[in-house]
Amino acid sequence: MGQIVTNFGKNFYSPASHGFVRVACATPDVHIADPKANLAEHITLIKKAERRGADLVVFPELSLTGYTLDELFNQQTLLDAAKDALDELTNLSGAYRCTIFAGVPLRIGGALYNCAAIIHRGRCLAIVPKTYLPNYREYYEKRYFASGATLPLGSVRVNDQFTIVSTDHVFQASDFPQFSFGVEICEDLWSPVTPSTKLALKGANIIINLSASNVLIGKSRARKALCSATSERLICAYAYSASGNGESTTDLAWDGQSLIYEMGELIGEGDRFVSDSLTFADVDVERIALERQRNGTFHDAALGLEVVEAAMPFDYVPHTLTDFHRTVDRFPYVPNDRERLDEDCYEAFNIQVHGLMQRIKSTKSESVVIGVSGGLDSTHALIVACKAFDRLGLPRTQVRGYTMPGFGTTSGSKSDAHKLMRALGVTAEEIDIRPAAKRMLMDIGHPYGQGERVYDVVFENVQAGLRTDFLFRLAGQHKGFVVGTGDLSELALGWCTYGVGDHMSHYNVNCGAPKTLIQHLIRWAARTEFDPKAARVLRSVLEREISPELIPVTDGEAQRTEDKVGPYPLQDFTLFYLTRYGLKPSKIAFLQYQAWKNAAAGNWPPDYPEADRRAYGIADIRKWMEVFLFRFFTLSQFKRSAVPNGPKLISGGALSPRGDWRAPSDSAATLWLNELRANVPEA
Repeated sequence: MGQIVTNFGKNFYSPASHGFVRVACATPDVHIADPKANLAEHITLIKKAERRGADLVVFPELSLTGYTLDELFNQQTLLDAAKDALDELTNLSGAYRCTIFAGVPLRIGGALYNCAAIIHRGRCLAIVPKTYLPNYREYYEKRYFASGATLPLGSVRVNDQFTIVSTDHVFQASDFPQFSFGVEICEDLWSPVTPSTKLALKGANIIINLSASNVLIGKSRARKALCSATSERLICAYAYSASGNGESTTDLAWDGQSLIYEMGELIGEGDRFVSDSLTFADVDVERIALERQRNGTFHDAALGLEVVEAAMPFDYVPHTLTDFHRTVDRFPYVPNDRERLDEDCYEAFNIQVHGLMQRIKSTKSESVVIGVSGGLDSTHALIVACKAFDRLGLPRTQVRGYTMPGFGTTSGSKSDAHKLMRALGVTAEEIDIRPAAKRMLMDIGHPYGQGERVYDVVFENVQAGLRTDFLFRLAGQHKGFVVGTGDLSELALGWCTYGVGDHMSHYNVNCGAPKTLIQHLIRWAARTEFDPKAARVLRSVLEREISPELIPVTDGEAQRTEDKVGPYPLQDFTLFYLTRYGLKPSKIAFLQYQAWKNAAAGNWPPDYPEADRRAYGIADIRKWMEVFLFRFFTLSQFKRSAVPNGPKLISGGALSPRGDWRAPSDSAATLWLNELRANVPEA
């Protein structure tokens, strides 16, 4: 399967075909003051990294000599040997496709500098001197080195070729402009004004940090916090490689921490206190570029930046391997970690509750009206309404719930609807819409009105429309407003009846919640917000198939929503990456395949039912993505152009025309469908 090639000659299953750059942070055994031995360690790790497809291989600070040399940095013999090792490493690099970052002390213009050498296929592209030199606590670098801030742009000879010396050059792959990087060294990261800020504003999507950084209790957490914050603030990837085993332990210890972050997310972390190791991560430079593109603040920050030189080009040859070095969550809206999931559910639930509270106060409404079907969405809207009334000090009896059985209503959902309303203490009533629906079908001349078993869209929409019509009249009668129940996933897919139907309400508390998150919100609320009696009913709702229940049960089988619009886990995945980052369908399909190809691999969200833990192959992914793209771009934008008010829950995750998603109602899905079909295998 891994050798299938697409129409454009790219291997769909290789991350390099989808804009991923493979970064390897190397932790070699250090040989103090022995550049030749350190060179051998470098070559060993470079060969391993090359075999595993690394595009960038990052060694620690002063990796060719060791960091803890102190007065030995003033020894001419040592410095000559370090320069020889750099020349030899540059020469040997011609045998590899990766770019190498090695640390070396170099004499430039009569002073000594702590440098990073950027080496690529037989050339040293640049020498980057360290800008900020620590001279506090255990560090005394100013005793030996000069700051790169005092060094004008110049050049040195490496392996008999002139190499620029610069602290702020950006390097860019010739045929892959999103693959760009810049370099800073250790203390530069800890400075109030980091070189990486300027590098990012000049276009570096990846920041490399060669570090020594001894270990103390709690210091690893500080490094992670700095790398995470820097990568999030600068909208970049940040690769950090610290010195490890072999550095002098006269007064200090070294843990060899390797970290790779992408826009605040940890995507690669090596074991500490080990040596001769490599930490890999596939960095999505296309996603970084897209995020910067839409971030006006990022571009405003660069307005006053004087850019004299263009990015320096280098040749890039992508690997063809199919392994993938990062974790892709199956549910981008739902964290796998219990603590973070609980925090997200707490915030989402309270955003919904407080949004509804404000609307009740501003309208001075005496009640709210909700259609309660016993399904996920109406259940969640009902419990949100109950909490809103509790916090306003109003009786729950002013929450008016109506179950409105139609032609496809099952006894289980109807029973749960009544049990839940009783358990919550709301005002509960039932209106059978079947007589009114049959009358309307007869009046419009629909075959069902003449006794034929025709269950088409009109048959379904008559029921959905009548329910909403009843709710709006009931709201007027009880001096209240209709609380909508439709969720974000349904709005994306157009799975709602426009206008006088479940598309419309006075205020929709669920409009920012995707279906996959609502399931966990109900589970969380059952555990934390409600008494055991209500919690039992909430858990019962979670166990039932998702269904609009508009078509009569046939042969014991109820109508299943996912048979029509696709599995919500897949469709929510596509929704997230399409609207949040604007990724190409083929890339979303690649990520989806990585997340869903093996049900036994990776983590699932806490309490996710074992019976629902399944895998999806590329054929299913392509099939349902076609459905999503057609429905999203062609079928349903006009519905999103006229949605009621409701609270946004997730960054970049709303479809309101007043917020994140403003789009024409008359667009076609052709471009996206063609891209998918041209680049994603059928099986």
